[in-house]
Amino acid sequence: MNVEQFSMRIILHAGNAKGFLHEALHDARNGNFDQVDANVKQASTELLEAHKIQTQFMQEDAKDGMERLPVIVVHAQDHLMTVMSEKDLIEEMIEIYRKQFDMNLKIERLMEAVK
Repeated sequence: MNVEQFSMRIILHAGNAKGFLHEALHDARNGNFDQVDANVKQASTELLEAHKIQTQFMQEDAKDGMERLPVIVVHAQDHLMTVMSEKDLIEEMIEIYRKQFDMNLKIERLMEAVK
């Protein structure tokens, strides 16, 4: 088992997911919700891939029985779990932006109707 390769692949996919999530949040702030949904979907795909790699790593470790856990594995696990947590928070923030955007549209329509 190549521990470094497994770890770097987890970090890569988690990092890609983080990038997509932050792009989605930026797009939500600007009201570009079609792009938001596409970026969140891409992030989910990247996180799923990272999770598959993590599962494969754990299965191989169960067979081989590593004597000690290298720091790179700990870092990869930490990175993945942090991004998964960020995903939950960013999705909530996106919903706030979505509701705010809809409310602003309704207010604008009401203001136009009053004129």
